[in-house]
Amino acid sequence: MNDYLVKALAFDGTIRAYAVRSTETIGEVQRRHHIWPTTTAALGRTMTAGVMMGAMLKGDDKLTIKVEGKGPAGPMIVDSNAHGEVRGYVANPQTHFDLNAEGKLDVKRAVGTEGMLTVVKDLGLREFFTGQVPLVSGEIGDDFTEYFVVSEQVPSAVGLGVLVNPDNTVKAAGGFIIQVMPGATEETIAALEKRVSTVEPISKLIDRGLTPEEILNEVLGAENVEVLDRMDVSFSCNCSRERFGNAIIGLGEKEIQEMIDEEGQAEANCHFCLESYVYSKEDLEGFLHEIRSQS
Repeated sequence: MNDYLVKALAFDGTIRAYAVRSTETIGEVQRRHHIWPTTTAALGRTMTAGVMMGAMLKGDDKLTIKVEGKGPAGPMIVDSNAHGEVRGYVANPQTHFDLNAEGKLDVKRAVGTEGMLTVVKDLGLREFFTGQVPLVSGEIGDDFTEYFVVSEQVPSAVGLGVLVNPDNTVKAAGGFIIQVMPGATEETIAALEKRVSTVEPISKLIDRGLTPEEILNEVLGAENVEVLDRMDVSFSCNCSRERFGNAIIGLGEKEIQEMIDEEGQAEANCHFCLESYVYSKEDLEGFLHEIRSQS
C-alpha cells in the first residue's frame, strides 16, 4: 500500500481532521541514513506530523520544522509542502536506548526536553511566519499539540506512531491531527475529548493496518466523518547539482579560489537525502568566470 493522507471534516464541519499512513516514507529515510530504532521513532513522528502540517498549506507554500531538545539524538529538521512531499534528517541517527518503563522506544530520552519546537512557514510573502514553543515532553505528539494551542491558537489533538522491526526497518508509521474549529459546541468538544481519550494508541491502530480513513473513524466515529480529499505522500528531496552550484557561487571569488588552490575540486553533500555532488576544477573556474562577468 502506498503512503497517503486524507483530509476530513467531522461533527457538521466544526472539527477538522487529518490522518496519514507514512510507513514507506519513514522507511525510505531510515534506509538512507541507517537510523537506529529510537531515533527512527523520533524523526518518523516529526516527519509524520510535518507532512500533515504541509497538507494544511496551499499552492507552493512550504514549511520547516526544527526540534531541538538537547538530547543525544541532536536536532531534527523536517521540510514539507502542500503536495504531500516531505524530507528530514537527524544530527545523530545512530542513537538508541533500551525500552522505557512502559516497554516503548524511549523517544523522550533521545530527543530531550530542554529545548524548542520551531515551525517556519514560507507562505510566499515577504516575511516568513515563525512559531516556537518549549518542548513539553520530548515525545513529539504532545509537543505538536502544545504548538497548535499556543502558537496557532487552535485546540488540537495529535497522535503519532512509528513501529520498528527487530532488523531496524520500519514496520508501520502514521498519525492523526484533530482540530477544533470556531463554532464547535461544548457538546461536540466534550464528545471529541471523550473519544480521543478512550481510543487505542495510534501505534496500535497502525499496527492493526488501519487506513487513514479507518484511523479517523476510530478516533471520531465513522458516523461523524466526512472525507474531503486524499493525497499521496512520499519522501522527496529538492536538492540538485544546480542548486548546490549556486550556493558555491554565493560563497564568492576568494573561497572558490581557495577550493581550486587547496583541493582542486569541491564536494557538496545533502543532509536530507545524502546525495553527493562533485565539482571539478573546471566547474569551479566556470563559477569564477560567471561571478566576474557579472561584476
